[in-house]
Order: sequence, then structure tokens, then C-alpha cells
Amino acid sequence: MKEFAYQRATRVREALAAGRDGARYLGGGTNLVDLMKNGVEAPTRLVDVRHLPLDGVREAPDGGLVIGATTTNSDTAAHPEVRRRFPALSQALLSGASGQLRNMATVGGNLVQRTRCAYFADPSASCNKRIAGSGCAAIAGEQHNHAIFGWSEHCVATHPSDMAVAMAAFDAVVRYETLDGVGEIPLAEFYLPVGDTPQRETALPPGALITAVVLPKEAISPRSRYRKVRERASYAFATVSVAASLEVHNGLVRGVRIALGGVASRPWRARAAEAFLQDGPATADRFRAAADAELAAAEPLPGNGYKVKLAGNLIEAVLKEIHA
Repeated sequence: MKEFAYQRATRVREALAAGRDGARYLGGGTNLVDLMKNGVEAPTRLVDVRHLPLDGVREAPDGGLVIGATTTNSDTAAHPEVRRRFPALSQALLSGASGQLRNMATVGGNLVQRTRCAYFADPSASCNKRIAGSGCAAIAGEQHNHAIFGWSEHCVATHPSDMAVAMAAFDAVVRYETLDGVGEIPLAEFYLPVGDTPQRETALPPGALITAVVLPKEAISPRSRYRKVRERASYAFATVSVAASLEVHNGLVRGVRIALGGVASRPWRARAAEAFLQDGPATADRFRAAADAELAAAEPLPGNGYKVKLAGNLIEAVLKEIHA
């Protein structure tokens, strides 16, 4: 690990002033520190933001929830209003990592965690996300757990977050602050398409610090669910995951939200499936057809075609479970 400076900030403006010129913000450190150990990340300074007054879950003016950026994953998952209004978010958080890691990891850090593509984590391998223009070893390498949506010839990695998948389904909004002021980005626009620049992962301005995530009142879904398929029972990233909510009145779908994890470089909102289901009968056949409508646009790699069927089965199963 290369030598670096350390600074603990107690005020947001203090953190922003220090978070420039090669510095990185340090939340729980559950991803960043590992990447520093193996040489993938080499910040000149770590700005510790865990002591900023940005923790806790509170009511939003519109009746939604505001989750502070330094709130831990454990505290967010256990909060009674998160569990009551957005159970899929609580379930997503509890499906990630271990209890010890969830006690350290923060909501802000979870959003900007890096891909677990093995080639990204290996400094000896070519990776456009790590070094722009160096190539993508995964294109011709081991790719069974890589993307089936939205990839490009420059990168086929997936985003590892469970939490972000649920937040994508709920139309969350990311709040941030820079030295020039405050701003917001809908989560749907927060993660950039891979395109030609996979090294640019988010729409955050340079030096921006995430301060909170807002869950709007319109997205409150007490019957929402999150399900995750992974290669072992715990402490594994998603092979495919689904966050979904479903509102049915008189047998017709009057509201539906579906997002997928483990299939793209960002949480993948299943808009085609949602459009297929909206205002139609809530039946098992329709759930299956909606999944097929979404996955018709999938572009699996030679080594991960199994994800298409897996994602379809998971969408259908989760919708059936919610509707039961």
C-alpha cells in the first residue's frame, strides 16, 4: 500500500475542502481499503467522513424518508420505517456482506462501491475501468458473472450493490454537496452508461460528497420484496437479484416496480416488464411474459447465457410471491 495522508472531518465544508487533489472520502472503508491494499486505489489522502452529522433516517417533507449518507447498512436495514414502508430495501441490505461489514459500511459508500470483476481487482490484468484504454480482459476471459445488459466492448463488469437495486426500484434521489453548493441526482441517472468511458462510473461532480438518499412517498411499497441468487448462501455478491413491488386492484396491476441486480454495470430498471404489466391482469402467465419482454433485449456473453433464464425465473417468482 502506498503512503497516504489521513484527515478526519467533523464538518461537511471541512471534508469538501480536503477532498481534492487525489483525495478519497472514507466511510466504512469496507471496499476502498481492500482496493488500496492490492494497489487498485492509491489516494494521496483519505478524508474520514464517518464523524460528519450525516447519519440517521428521518421523515421527508413529502412523507418519504431521508437516509443520511453515513448511516450504516445495519442501522438502515433495522430502521422501523424502512422495514415498514420499503421492506425490499431492508431485505436487500441484509442480503449483503456479513453482519460485521454491514455495521461498518455506510449508505453513501455503498452507492459508490466498485465492481467485483476479478480483472478490475487484479493490477496485472487489463481493465478499462481501472486504467482507461488498457483493454478489457473479461471480454475473452472468465465472464460467467458479468453483464447481460448495457455492456460495451470496453467493459462487461457488473455493479455489486444490493442496496442500490432496491433504491433504483423506489426511484431514490441522491443528494450531494460540493464547494459550489448542493445538488440532487435521481438514481436512474446517477450511474453512467458504460459506453466508451467505463472509468467514469457516476454523474457526481468532481469532489462531490454524497450527503443523503431520499426515498419518495410515491414509492412506498409495504409489499415489496428483494430476492438474490448467489453462489453460496451468505457473504456473496448477486449472480442475479430482483427488487420489486406490485399493487393490484380488482385483479389488475395498478402499480409495478422492478429492478435487477448482477446483470449490468448499474442497477437495471426493468421498464419493459413494468410497461407490459401495467393495467393488465395480475396472473402468473402475465408475470412470465413480462419477464420475457424485459429479457428479450438481453445480450449475454458466451459464458453467461444462463443469467437470462435465471433472471426470468426470478422476476416471475418474486411477482408471484408478492401477489400471493
